[in-house]
Amino acid sequence: MTQSDVDDEADDFPEWVDRVKANVAGEVRRRRKEMGWSAQDLADRCEELGHPIPRNVIANMESGRRAVLPLVDVIVLAAALETYPAHLIFPVGYVEETQELPFQRLVPTWDALRRFTGETEVPGHDAGLVPDFERHASLVRTALAALEEEENARFAAKQATSRAQREEAERKQTAYADQAISAKYNLRHLRRELREEGATPPDLPLALNDVDPPEPESDPTPEERL
Repeated sequence: MTQSDVDDEADDFPEWVDRVKANVAGEVRRRRKEMGWSAQDLADRCEELGHPIPRNVIANMESGRRAVLPLVDVIVLAAALETYPAHLIFPVGYVEETQELPFQRLVPTWDALRRFTGETEVPGHDAGLVPDFERHASLVRTALAALEEEENARFAAKQATSRAQREEAERKQTAYADQAISAKYNLRHLRRELREEGATPPDLPLALNDVDPPEPESDPTPEERL
């Protein structure tokens, strides 16, 4: 690499930083105006959320005069504007192309957002436990839907006016019960694997409180034996 190449790359770096800040600033300004808010309104809402961002700081950010843009500010601004932090950084539909990292070419903002959120897998990147949590959410939805349909079929069987209707309802009831059992079984094993990884599984809805095995009873203490 020649010195001129190094100089060119050094020039590119602040351009990327400025592009990220411009994306956030533009989307904050657009969303703020869409909500009919002034910069002071937005500042007041940020303060209500527990992280004050003064009006002049917001104004400087929107005009491009602010030198830094802390991540915590992006998080609070997104909450105040009732949107998502990722949407401020990658304003899909309002910025056609963006740059994901320094020295990289421009890419469609939609593609950048999907990689940023992990929706599009990047070879070699560790997704952590996100796929497991997504599978967990899918199994919960499946189990709840099956339980609801099982109850509907049970009611239909009771209300049946003919033997054929009752048998069909009972057949559906059995099928949905099997689906619920299967989903619960898979949930129990997934939750056990998550715990073995040192993670805490998501909370379960009350309808699925039988998924986790009961806690083993501890041996009574000497005082309790008395």
